[in-house]
Amino acid sequence: MKIARDQEVGFDEFSRSCDLVEEYFGRTIDEVALHAPVSRRQLVAVLARAQLSGRQLATDGLTEEGNVVYQSGHETLMWFDRGFWTDLRGRHHLEPDEGRAAREVHRRIIEAIDGDVSYYNRERDPFVLIERFGQYE
Repeated sequence: MKIARDQEVGFDEFSRSCDLVEEYFGRTIDEVALHAPVSRRQLVAVLARAQLSGRQLATDGLTEEGNVVYQSGHETLMWFDRGFWTDLRGRHHLEPDEGRAAREVHRRIIEAIDGDVSYYNRERDPFVLIERFGQYE
């Protein structure tokens, strides 16, 4: 299954990624999808693509490019200064609303863990790389 111009994954890997983001982001997906002009199913698919791309980029030094806010054996939360979501939107041919909704899910998770994110602005991009979670450990 081709998920981006330069990235192909098996359907089973994409399906596992969908399950992983649904389990990790949980109600945050529901809350964002309720107010965004994208369906829950679309949002899960976008979040899964972001995870797969994030994993691919992690081997190329993803954490060296971002400002790591929190890291555990389960996840890495970071901010990027370089248009991460804009690049991801282009690579995956996402609609602007899809990219904004996925970005908002990531921002809410960072805010929940890091607390006050008043330093957050439109110039910085939040991203949560899920290493493993729940039944997927």
